[in-house]
Amino acid sequence: MERKALGKGLSALIPEQQGEEREDRILYAAIGKIKANPLQPRERFDQKKLDDLISSIKEKGVVQPVIVRDKNGEYELIAGERRLRAARALGIEEIPVIVRNVSDADALELSLIENIQREELNAIEEAKAFKKLMDEFGFSQEEVARAVGKDRATVANTLRLLTLPKRAQEMVADGEISMGHAKALLSLSGEHVILKLANSIVKKGLSVREAEGAVARKKGVVFPAKTTAAKDHKVMFFEEEMQRILGTKVAIKHGKKRGAIQIDYYSLDDLERIYNLLKRGAGI
Repeated sequence: MERKALGKGLSALIPEQQGEEREDRILYAAIGKIKANPLQPRERFDQKKLDDLISSIKEKGVVQPVIVRDKNGEYELIAGERRLRAARALGIEEIPVIVRNVSDADALELSLIENIQREELNAIEEAKAFKKLMDEFGFSQEEVARAVGKDRATVANTLRLLTLPKRAQEMVADGEISMGHAKALLSLSGEHVILKLANSIVKKGLSVREAEGAVARKKGVVFPAKTTAAKDHKVMFFEEEMQRILGTKVAIKHGKKRGAIQIDYYSLDDLERIYNLLKRGAGI
């Protein structure tokens, strides 16, 4: 089923003009009539950022409207949770709102767009929201990617984070370990093994490359220390660029007369994705 992509930046959230077919309305609404959105993808709020926003709104007021929809005679928030919280903290009684006539799926989509554009969601929150779009609203990975303005490889890799043990997911959500660390952990099996390395990453302050080396050793892949230390900067550059382009781990072993490139994949779908990227790159 073909869907209209909404992932075109924050302009997708704000009507270009009044009186469109979708019946957008801009007005002031009593804060007491705006209820929380059960589809809100954000689970964590940075108190420092919220305090900064409270200070800004105290000085200038609520400049940008929040996005809501009509729901059983009240307004249900779609986007603008921090602005609403800040206004409530200041005791403001009314704030500007844009009223959108949208479905549950579109409400989640719009909330995702705003949070992603503002870089407010952590990777686990993004993954859960992507999964909700797929499980509850029948989106494919391609449709999720179009909706939020990301490529399919990014969506696939983000969704894979949900296969990590719950504690490891919490560490990603709290910023204790990065997305790069999490990708390295994904190639391990067993909750105990994964959590042991995750704790080691935090305790020792391991870089992503060091974490990948630890994973390789656990899997019995041993690289000579002198080869790793002496790896040419140009080789390292190509390795990192290929990882970025292909959205997966790439290892380049460079010798005097020949070398080898190892590209990791995690399922047949992932293999097909990498194949199509290489095919397009070659112009075939």
